[in-house]
Amino acid sequence: MLEIRRLRLLRELSIRGTLAEVADALAYSPSSVSQQLALLEKEVGAELLRKSGRRVVLTPQALVLVEHTSGLLDALERTEAALAASQSEVSGTVRLAVFQTAALALMPVALRTLRERHPALRVEMVQHEPETALHETWARDFDVVVAEQYPNHAAPHYPGLDREHLTRDAIRLAIPPSGAGSAFDGVARLPDAAPLPWVMEPHGAASRHWAEQACRSAGFEPDVRYETADLQAHVRLVESGNAVALLPDLVWVDRTPAARLLDLEGAPHRTLFTSMRASSAGHPVMQAVRRVLEETARSLLP
Repeated sequence: MLEIRRLRLLRELSIRGTLAEVADALAYSPSSVSQQLALLEKEVGAELLRKSGRRVVLTPQALVLVEHTSGLLDALERTEAALAASQSEVSGTVRLAVFQTAALALMPVALRTLRERHPALRVEMVQHEPETALHETWARDFDVVVAEQYPNHAAPHYPGLDREHLTRDAIRLAIPPSGAGSAFDGVARLPDAAPLPWVMEPHGAASRHWAEQACRSAGFEPDVRYETADLQAHVRLVESGNAVALLPDLVWVDRTPAARLLDLEGAPHRTLFTSMRASSAGHPVMQAVRRVLEETARSLLP
């Protein structure tokens, strides 16, 4: 009889690539991971790992096991969901990954609502960039992810992850308040911002790619003098008269913008969605979290 715990270690190795990363992800020691995989080889009666430089590669037999292990883990999650649905109280722990603006705008209200409705539910939240969070949810590090998608820049899809629309928020040109300087005061549309200093997220972020393309489509290359992944820093740089930015409406939740916000041609918007493993989507905990997130989003961005 094959042991599911050892099979999961093999699957983790196929995802993460090294024994050290598997050990770190599952709170094992590397030597323990190696020992457990050696025992799995004896149980299977076939070679599962081969050395390739400093790494190990999975044999064809190992890949067969990995494929079937994913199905076993999905079946276990569906079983847990069915058992939980037979109980009267929503309880347990849910691991949630969110990006920064969602953590600031949505989660304070959502967490309070979940605590009031389901006191036996424990929510553990970590801030993560959406693309990383989607991968780690697929890898079973998280249960639910709140992710974003910019126009014409699709977030990656992973097998077995569902996706439900949460809300969408308009993206607008944010300009320093009147009186910050004549160069800023004269901006009435995106092309007028061509000579101004910009703040954007670092290269590689979906928002950065979209913002650069928007500027290029307007006929100019943005002068990006400031780079930060923190959109609250973008807000401060704009409101203090140092830069312009393309910002989604969610950053202005619970505050009155000092910046001037100009609509963009075509009314572009960012889409927010939740994603989780389809095998766990029927679990009462997952349904409760998704329901509260949807209610919160509607209340903030109707």
